[in-house]
Amino acid sequence: MTTPTRAVRFSAPGRINLIGEHTDYNGGFALPIALPERTVISYHPAERDTLVVHSDRTPASVDIPLDTTPGGVTGWAAYVAGVVWALRSTGHRVTGGTMSITSDVWMGSGLASSAALECAALGAILAATGQSIGRTDQARIAQRAENDYVGAPTGLLDQLAILFAEPRRAQLIDFRDLTVASVDFDPDSHGIALLVINSHATHQHAGGEYADRRTSCERAAAELGVGSLRDIQHRGLSALMPIADDTDARRARHIVTENERVLDTVDALRVSDFGAVARLWTASHCSMRDDFQITTEHIDLIAATAVAAGALGARMTGGGFGGCVIALADTAKVDAVSDAVREALRDGGYREPTIVHTRAGGGAGVQ
Repeated sequence: MTTPTRAVRFSAPGRINLIGEHTDYNGGFALPIALPERTVISYHPAERDTLVVHSDRTPASVDIPLDTTPGGVTGWAAYVAGVVWALRSTGHRVTGGTMSITSDVWMGSGLASSAALECAALGAILAATGQSIGRTDQARIAQRAENDYVGAPTGLLDQLAILFAEPRRAQLIDFRDLTVASVDFDPDSHGIALLVINSHATHQHAGGEYADRRTSCERAAAELGVGSLRDIQHRGLSALMPIADDTDARRARHIVTENERVLDTVDALRVSDFGAVARLWTASHCSMRDDFQITTEHIDLIAATAVAAGALGARMTGGGFGGCVIALADTAKVDAVSDAVREALRDGGYREPTIVHTRAGGGAGVQ
């Protein structure tokens, strides 16, 4: 019997990772929130063998055959095609029709615009066809679309963050057993602003640097005789001494210390100590800069200037090599911090950043 279909409007948010960078594929911890900005898909299913997708960011539509395979569709539409392929390859029904996509999630900024598109497309297809899949399984399907169809070796952080998000709360994700715990995150109620500073230096997940960091971590784990770096977390930094290659050792040190910072951040949030949270963010940025080496001079300038101008702390968010910096600042100091960052980037010859006061938003769902 054919499953009935209906037109749906489904949306998924971008996300900010408050802390816990590159820990997901190492079986560690991360603490993301969803953004208020969302990718919205209006899906009109039809009994045909092609899905036609339109985006408000490009004039041309793309035809996606339902029997698409990796490499069949490229560019932005590959994320939708990957979802079609991943769903069908796991035995789920996908029907043709049209998808109209609008989004106010910044692209190429480390805020998971690609995962927002994946999760919105996935949710729209499931809602239209009346199929039910648990959120963790949805995250795995969306990740498979990105890993195996698009070719970006990302972990599950973005998808889990988007699917489990709640307003005014962060999600503590344990990637070893894929559990998600809700943590209060409402700095505004304590007179603290969460700022997102978009450098406009494009962040690219599929680049070789991301894959290189993942391979380095895998080499370190193999040299230590464990399945992932999470397995030596309880032993502390002394467990890293057998790693012969200095670069691999520094990459592993970032992962071990970053996991500790995530857990310390959760402890600080439980007592609303945003000063401690911010200091942990700054320490995280230093680790990403010195040990994991995924920041840039541009990003470092933003983070350092924000702190020097009165922010409680700042760090890059996302996979690295561009994108956004997040900062916590007393509400009364937001203008001073913002002005200082703009002036520093102007003096450095960089493009003027976009600075937004944001907050934790809700997760993916039917609109």
